[in-house]
Amino acid sequence: MNESAPSDAVRRYGVVADGFGRRVRQVTPGKWNADTPCDGWTSRDIIGHLVDWVPAFVESGSGIELSSGPDVADDPAGAWAVLDQELRAVLADPDLAARPFSHPMAGDHRLDDAIARFVLGDVLIHTWDLARATGLDESLDPDEVVAMLAGVEPLGDVLEKSGHYAARVAVGADADAQTRLLAAVGRRV
Repeated sequence: MNESAPSDAVRRYGVVADGFGRRVRQVTPGKWNADTPCDGWTSRDIIGHLVDWVPAFVESGSGIELSSGPDVADDPAGAWAVLDQELRAVLADPDLAARPFSHPMAGDHRLDDAIARFVLGDVLIHTWDLARATGLDESLDPDEVVAMLAGVEPLGDVLEKSGHYAARVAVGADADAQTRLLAAVGRRV
């Protein structure tokens, strides 16, 4: 890839974040404590997870410090909105997006590529988790589902061994792409 050419991360992030943000804005106050498919996590915990790890990941690999929003305990939707705004600003700035990113576990990338490779998938899967927990639309962007599925299917049980995912769930050969992706990351549909 040309080091100065913009990647497709801005568009892809927008698609995934818009879907997640739409669900976040639809969560009613009583549903923030709803159990999710992530063992021991509530809907609020999903937001807490994202606003904790994503800024730390970006800063550790690029030196860019993202602003923090309101406390997740008080305003989970507001906390997500600030993180989303910060990521969009980084991706929209060609100099920041092209900044070298180096992380001991994730390797060396452009920052926009690192966000596309590591953040997008987490937001995509947690979109389903949040929707499942709160009774919202569970459909995910089909293009992003296919792209992520192509990356995770060949990994076998590597995801489970990482400690970040539950064991792969068996599904029928005729399962659609979204079902296969969710099963690959340990979600029971």
